[in-house]
Amino acid sequence: MGRVPPRRHRAHDGPPGGTRWDARAPSALWARARPPHRARAQSLRAADVRADDPRPARGRGSRGARARPRDGERDPRERAVRPLADPCTGGARLTVRDAAVRLVEQVGRVIIGKRPAIEQLFAALLVDGHVLLEDVPGVGKTMLAKSVARSLALDFRRVQCTPDLVPSDITGVSVFDPATQRFEYRPGPLFANVLLVDEINRATPRTQSALLEAMQERQVTVDDATHELPEPFFLIATQNPIELEGTFPLPEAQLDRFHCLIELGYPGAEEEDEILRTHGPASILPETLEPLFGIEELALLRDEVRRVRVGDAVRRYIGDLARGTRTAVGVDLGASPRAGIALFRAAQAHAALRGRGYALPDDVKSQAGGVLRHRIFLGADAEMRGRTTSAVIAEVLSRTPVPAEQQAVAG
Repeated sequence: MGRVPPRRHRAHDGPPGGTRWDARAPSALWARARPPHRARAQSLRAADVRADDPRPARGRGSRGARARPRDGERDPRERAVRPLADPCTGGARLTVRDAAVRLVEQVGRVIIGKRPAIEQLFAALLVDGHVLLEDVPGVGKTMLAKSVARSLALDFRRVQCTPDLVPSDITGVSVFDPATQRFEYRPGPLFANVLLVDEINRATPRTQSALLEAMQERQVTVDDATHELPEPFFLIATQNPIELEGTFPLPEAQLDRFHCLIELGYPGAEEEDEILRTHGPASILPETLEPLFGIEELALLRDEVRRVRVGDAVRRYIGDLARGTRTAVGVDLGASPRAGIALFRAAQAHAALRGRGYALPDDVKSQAGGVLRHRIFLGADAEMRGRTTSAVIAEVLSRTPVPAEQQAVAG
């Protein structure tokens, strides 16, 4: 007999028919009973959630069910969202460039001197990609991720990875309900708009692999039932270099699912002095940041990025770069077609951040390092000789013919 196809179940639909949420769960009926004309000027405040939190995940976006406050009370988790409009332009809607300036300005108060990293993180969000932050401890990886997440009026959760973390701690688990004599699915922290997976390489490979389906297909399959993740779904993972004790290297299949890899690096002399001046007396916490925009505004910004034109010449240039990594000296595994798509979208986002409606070869070159570096795997001999993936990308960029700007714009 053929295998029974998995049952599909949307995250915002609640548990399958006939089951009941736990008494501690939010009331879905109250959330659905809200008037449709109510202005969505408020959103759930992002809250850190431990991987073993027994509460069901909220539904799709900020429209998910939540506990109803008492009469006359305001939900303490709600925060007013500043409208995405520029008062200097008579209330006209902000562009991607203006939104990035606002985000960089706010997050820059917490993360000093890391404007390129903040922009790259925002660009990945605009193209529906995931981000891997990799660097040594203490340079601000987790604080950067939390600051960006707090600046978005989206449902935010966090998982702190440890060697004893199991897949069900992230994806959720089916629990038997004696009252209904049925198994009830309880979603895990994975069901959020923004998920911070802190120190992902401290989790075992088995637990790391639990994120593969979610990162690529935006769904989770548990007990032959498929549950769709909320939209948008943005995963930010941090990790320390694999040579540090107690870490497990990420598998190639999972690395390829990250849109880009961002390395913060140590601050310069002036930046470190500013960090000491700002955070020395009392640190500015990400929790103090205001949400800048929510789901509707983010959807409009993503539409603007998708409308950025990539000419034929620039598109062929992206393909040439991807193929060049596969034939480079010392490379066992080069950039995949998925990497080429990521570079295409990264060029669109970079152009939009610069206020252009078309992509140039310079947009591609500026994003090649972050998009391709973690997708290239060197052979043992090349690593022993000290060859790096950054050197491979630099060589490929130097020997690949660059189309003229006129061709790029006209194409």
